[in-house]
Amino acid sequence: MPYVAINVLSVPEGAGATLEERFAARQGAVDTAPGFEHFELLRPVEGTNDYLVYTRWSSVEHFVAWRDGQRFTDGHASQRPAGSAPVASGSTLWAFEVAQTSSAAS
Repeated sequence: MPYVAINVLSVPEGAGATLEERFAARQGAVDTAPGFEHFELLRPVEGTNDYLVYTRWSSVEHFVAWRDGQRFTDGHASQRPAGSAPVASGSTLWAFEVAQTSSAAS
């Protein structure tokens, strides 16, 4: 069953551009992970400074294997330049199974 993991990143006012730059620097890093289907970094428009990191996987097992694997550890360690502080001040993981889906007609 498809699985969606949404990481909610608490980003201080004014730090969004730095967060986006760090994600851009490692764009595609997860794309070849087994079971990976989709990634989006969602920028807040109003009412919050929280960014959402949306990933979709073919199964929870594929997500867990990636999350607990060395590629996750290496990718997140290299996300921050040496000597710089983290951009996000907190993180919360939301997890969902896909109950229904629809897409635009081709």
